[in-house]
Amino acid sequence: MCEANAYLKEGAEEVLFMEAVDIIEPHEEGLKIVDIYGKQKFIRAVIKDMNLLNHRIVLEKG
Repeated sequence: MCEANAYLKEGAEEVLFMEAVDIIEPHEEGLKIVDIYGKQKFIRAVIKDMNLLNHRIVLEKG
């Protein structure tokens, strides 16, 4: 499977925001993130780092 987990950077820590992310789309003032089950979340953030080989996406509040 090719999904990744999205983490939200909070200070020096990274907190799991969503598992099994399938789609990330720009949305008004942030991002729309959709998992493989169709669950959607919206967040005012930017992609800080993405490593698809390790299935990790790091977001930072914007």
